[in-house]
Amino acid sequence: MAMPKWERKARTFLSVFGLFLSVYALHVELSRERNPDYRAMCDLGESVSCSKVFTSRWGRGFGLVQFFVAKDSLLNQPNSVLGIIFYTLQMGLGLSLSKKAAMFLVFSSWVSVAGSIYLASILAFVLGDFCMVCVSTYIVNFALLFTNLKRRRAMEAMKEKAG
Repeated sequence: MAMPKWERKARTFLSVFGLFLSVYALHVELSRERNPDYRAMCDLGESVSCSKVFTSRWGRGFGLVQFFVAKDSLLNQPNSVLGIIFYTLQMGLGLSLSKKAAMFLVFSSWVSVAGSIYLASILAFVLGDFCMVCVSTYIVNFALLFTNLKRRRAMEAMKEKAG
């Protein structure tokens, strides 16, 4: 079984773009921690500020991990670090044609979409902010879910044909 060209291109683009967004988010967060006056390119106004979002309580461990471990615990990582891990896994496991890899890709995509919906609601209803980087990652996560569901269906169909 060969992976369709469109899928390889889509996965590579989405994973690289997601990695870029995550690395940029981490850069903004670390720069803001070092220098509170740092102004990121994505800070366009009072209610359009990605650095405000990244440095909020919800910018680390989805705002939930701090309830279980200390705020400065190694387990309470910036969401962008989790994004770097996720997009790297999506790209790497996307090279595998195993059924287990396909299932993990779908499962991890559902988790990322659930996280995106949660963080989007925090963004809109709690922080009252618009973060272009955040919204872009949500779109990438939904697109990866679509790509992974298509792969799983294609693999199941090929298995049925092989019989």
